[in-house]
Amino acid sequence: MLFHEGEARTTEKDERLAWTFASLAGALNAAGFYAFGAYSSNMTGNVSALADHLGLGDLRLALHALALVATFVIGAMTATLLIGVGRGRSLRGVYAYGVLAEAAMLAALGGLAPLLPADGRNATLALGLSFLLGLQNATVTQITNARVRTTHVTGMVTDIGIGLANVLGQHSAADRAKLRLHLLTVVAFLGGGILGVLLYRWLGTALLLIVSALLALLAAPGIRTAGRSSHSHLGGGERRGGQL
Repeated sequence: MLFHEGEARTTEKDERLAWTFASLAGALNAAGFYAFGAYSSNMTGNVSALADHLGLGDLRLALHALALVATFVIGAMTATLLIGVGRGRSLRGVYAYGVLAEAAMLAALGGLAPLLPADGRNATLALGLSFLLGLQNATVTQITNARVRTTHVTGMVTDIGIGLANVLGQHSAADRAKLRLHLLTVVAFLGGGILGVLLYRWLGTALLLIVSALLALLAAPGIRTAGRSSHSHLGGGERRGGQL
């Protein structure tokens, strides 16, 4: 799921990637709104909030909205730079390692949450989640050539409308597959959000540790595949060297 990229990916791999990561992103985003009153992945809403607060002259809230947008952008930029470095070094499984890094940072955020000062805890957690969801969205976008985006649904809902029109008009198998993928993503984001709020009410910031563990489990198969592939590649090179 996190090893093959671009056109080498199958529809089934994209669908598994969509529902797993969209549900986890939905859980973090909705739980964050319930706990902190801020969406960590909804950049449309945050930019609108920025405009609203600036228009009303509330610079404190405007800066908070701007910070959420900025950290999301920095997260996406960080993922892209890391993927670029990994590709440049021919690192197999670079996307799986990126998700593992997200899991590690989320675990650190969840572990530090109880130790943060009360007056700054909510803002720190909201910004941390925004960074990590930006990182996740950029990773998923690049591995699928932008067929899947998991942290926000505005574009997906638009694509559903386009897909419904295409299916009604053309009945193309490709159009039906795209529509199914987009519907799956939105439903997973919704379901994850509902579960995320319920779990946060029960467990608090321990939810971050649970999501971190799930991300690590999702990354593990890609890392194992990368390890086997690298071993086979090196073994083949050694055999060819012996023949020479």
